[in-house]
Order: sequence, then structure tokens, then C-alpha cells
Amino acid sequence: MDLRAYYAQVRETEAGMTSPYVVVVSLATPDGGKPGVVTTVPTPIAARMVVEGSARKATDAEIRSFHEHQTAAKQAADDAAAASKVQVVIVPASGPSKTPVRGGKEQ
Repeated sequence: MDLRAYYAQVRETEAGMTSPYVVVVSLATPDGGKPGVVTTVPTPIAARMVVEGSARKATDAEIRSFHEHQTAAKQAADDAAAASKVQVVIVPASGPSKTPVRGGKEQ
């Protein structure tokens, strides 16, 4: 493998990706990679994955679906966390039961 050509191709691919994070879809690989897994990765890693053939850049529809799914999962996690919190309210008695007297002794 020509490393200069490889890294030149990685740099060229990375230059075409404008955002700091890219949504990619995994491809089937000979070493057991699962196809169809959608994830967000930093641009340098996304460029390397595309050049190596282990992933492709996601389409606009896939990106939209991925973000909707992530938003729904975050909301469900937030709801579960809020439901698991126990809230306790302490209500004071209607009045003091003992009144202090001068000298610090109770009656």
C-alpha cells in the first residue's frame, strides 16, 4: 500500500467534509463489520473510514432519521431519570409544642 497516496486521499476526503462531526453508515467488512450502523464521528475518523471502505457518508434522509431517533432516546432517558427521583416534602407542625423560657429551660 502506498502510504502517501492513502494519506493524500484521506486529506482530500476530509477537506470535502465541512462540519466537525459527520454521520456515517457502516458497511460490511471482511473482518466482521456490521452493515447499516449509523453513528456520528469526528471528521478525521470519518474520512479515514470512508477511504478504508468501512463506512460511507449518510444521506440527508438517514441523518434526519438518526437525529430524530437520538432526540427521542434522549427524551426517554430524561423522563426515566425524572421519574426515578424521589421527592420529599417536610411539612412543619402547626405550632411549637414547647415554648422556651428565660434561662434556656423548658416548661
